[in-house]
Amino acid sequence: MNLSSFFALPFLLFLFFFFNLVSACHVADQKALLAFKSAITADPSGILSSWKPGVDCCTWAGVTCSVPNRVTSLSLYGQLDRPNAFLSGTISNSLSNLPYLDGIYLVNLRNISGPFPLSLFKLPKLLYVYIENNRLSGQLPAAIGNMSQLEAFSVEGNRFTGPIPSSISKMIRLTQLKLGGNLLTGSIPIGIKQLKSLTFLSLERNRFTGAVPDIWGTFPELRILRLSHNKLTGKIPRSISSLAPKLSYLELGHNLITGNIPDFLGNFRALDTLDLSSNYISGVVPKSFRNLTKIFNLDLSRNSLVDPFPELFVKGIESLDLSYNKFHLGKIPKWVTSSPIIYSLKLAKCGIKMKLDDWKPTETYFYDYIDLSENEIWGSPVGLLNRTDYLVGFWGAGNKLNFKLQDLRIVKSLKYLDLSRNVVLGKVPGGVVGLKKLNVSYNHLCGRLPATKFPATSFVGNDCLCGPPLPACK
Repeated sequence: MNLSSFFALPFLLFLFFFFNLVSACHVADQKALLAFKSAITADPSGILSSWKPGVDCCTWAGVTCSVPNRVTSLSLYGQLDRPNAFLSGTISNSLSNLPYLDGIYLVNLRNISGPFPLSLFKLPKLLYVYIENNRLSGQLPAAIGNMSQLEAFSVEGNRFTGPIPSSISKMIRLTQLKLGGNLLTGSIPIGIKQLKSLTFLSLERNRFTGAVPDIWGTFPELRILRLSHNKLTGKIPRSISSLAPKLSYLELGHNLITGNIPDFLGNFRALDTLDLSSNYISGVVPKSFRNLTKIFNLDLSRNSLVDPFPELFVKGIESLDLSYNKFHLGKIPKWVTSSPIIYSLKLAKCGIKMKLDDWKPTETYFYDYIDLSENEIWGSPVGLLNRTDYLVGFWGAGNKLNFKLQDLRIVKSLKYLDLSRNVVLGKVPGGVVGLKKLNVSYNHLCGRLPATKFPATSFVGNDCLCGPPLPACK
């Protein structure tokens, strides 16, 4: 060993022990986290299995220590596709004893219950709160605005009730405010206009009433606005036009909105998604929609819109739903047919009169949903559907489709098939067993049914089908 190595070795050993010493979790933080764990009554998948006394809590799952030996972030995530990946229990007040905590993320844990954790008010460095898809309930605290240092606040997917506290207007540093998927009531408070730094606002899937507030001129950075699935009334306010430069998502569907589609929506050149579905909107779709060249998801279904529908100049559209208006399209629009990336096409009751065999879309491989119900379409869907590998649902009820059902290739992904009230011939193939929903009623099918779980209403009105759930075969 040379002289430099001789002196370097003790120094490296010192650094090793020093950094291990300072990175060890602070005893008070470990105590607070263990108290949090003690309030958890069920953890079937072992999300907190690494949380053990005597083990450095900075190494525990979901715990981050950015400041030496102090806990700065708590991130616990369930998995919605795994039934046992959840936590039951409450949020312990012990979190107030984590003075360096700047972020808390309790997401998709599903069974965390109790009121809003008031312990969060005592954390001076807290910037990010995401407590999503749990079972918190009660009202949001009236003093929520005292958490004015927050930059992101999300309690989506809980069971909070009552109004949004007016003090929320004090949370002026927020860039994200997500309160969707609760049971909140009352009107949307005007004070939200003070949150001028917002890029993401979600109030969807609640019970808000009153008019869509005319406050949108104060949000220069807003990119996502979700107000769907409420009971909002009135017309689309003019101030929404101020969001045109940057807004990517505008979702107002499933409300009680009236009036026409404003012409100014054609100025939203950055718009990716526009959802105005299930309202009481009337009139024509503005010609200015030709400017929406970046639109990927357009849902205008279930309104009272009338002809003519403008030709769009999109490079590709992922999903289009114009169903159940007062359109008379005649044919599937050319710009839809030529789209290179389309997943979902829903044109139910759109006045389409065509032979389906003649429709030759540029791309069929990625189609997952196709709804052409309640039109005047004849011919066979076999040529179209047999070229799809990821089809999840096809609805063609109430047309004049004429083909042999056993010619249809039923891919593994297919879950929904409705061919009722057509002229479908042949037998019901065994491949339908894997579907979730099937309706082939009122056609000209014949023969013994395969063993399925579907009710008799799925098969009634055919020529000579037999076997459970229909009468026995002779």
